[in-house]
Amino acid sequence: MFESNPLYQEDLFRVAELKLPWDKFNNKTILVSGASGLLGTFLIDVLMLRNERHGMDIRLIALGRSQKKAQKRFYKYWQSKFFSFIPHDINNPLQDIGRVDYIIHAASNTHPVAYATDPIGTITANVIGTQNLLDYAVKHNSLRVMFLSTVEIYGQNRGDTEYFNEKYCGYIDCNTVRAGYPESKRLGESLCNAYISQYGLDIVIPRLCRIYGPTMQKTDTKALSQFIRNALQGEDIVLKSEGNQLYSYCYCADAVAALLTVLLCGKSGEAYNVADKRSDITLRDLAQTIASIVGRKVVFQLPDSVESEGFSRVTKALLDSTKLQELGWKAHDNIQTGLEKTIKILKEEWNQE
Repeated sequence: MFESNPLYQEDLFRVAELKLPWDKFNNKTILVSGASGLLGTFLIDVLMLRNERHGMDIRLIALGRSQKKAQKRFYKYWQSKFFSFIPHDINNPLQDIGRVDYIIHAASNTHPVAYATDPIGTITANVIGTQNLLDYAVKHNSLRVMFLSTVEIYGQNRGDTEYFNEKYCGYIDCNTVRAGYPESKRLGESLCNAYISQYGLDIVIPRLCRIYGPTMQKTDTKALSQFIRNALQGEDIVLKSEGNQLYSYCYCADAVAALLTVLLCGKSGEAYNVADKRSDITLRDLAQTIASIVGRKVVFQLPDSVESEGFSRVTKALLDSTKLQELGWKAHDNIQTGLEKTIKILKEEWNQE
């Protein structure tokens, strides 16, 4: 498993040793929805490492739909007193599992084919799932909730700014299947603010750019994930557009460092952009970078109808992360080093399967 890869371990140790007020987590219970996802897995690894290396008592409750998948991923924690897994569909109310001090809502469809083939599930996880967790937090007096949002809530760049700050609001055509993801994330944020106002909940909202890393799922259909899959299979990198889209990206270890910074240091009710300007890149250059790493070339191909329906129509989405950096966060890896590590780690993982 890639968790034992030295590069992955190096990332874990670096994040686990960040200068953060970790004591806030001691003797606390943290619930993570979407625990087996790209970010949830790395986050749990970091927190379990804090227990191991610093003698902390952080109790983790992982939620996910597949116990089989979770058991494979978290096998080394399965008997730990600090870890428990609950198979659960976030669209259903959570059973009473006692007090939970921190709730991290990371469960969501986050790739194009899922948007197109499961548009209802995409929306409900971000709205009904969010409400279920917020209700649980109210009932059990949770200290803080973190709702993972997205760059996509900003919609189309209106041409009046280079970078989106947290106050920007662009255009989204809501009368499309693809709008289900950004619109439901917007509503999820609104729901969080309603619970702050009505129940006094403490909630923070990181808005993530496009995230990648060795914890990506093989079934992920985002363009970057497809490029990496092409690379690992020894194929040319397939670009299904002209590649002029200009986006912000962030390596998963840096993204989790940002989540922990927001959770431990952020101000209630505030949103924080998660991105690093060194990783702003066009899709074409991204494909070429990956091709260069593995010694292949970029080829062009038309997407099929399902893929096309799930593609974002946004052509430029760059995030201004000044607000997050003021909390002390700084990305460690740029797009080149992050991709090199991702490919090295996953290549070893896939060769063992």
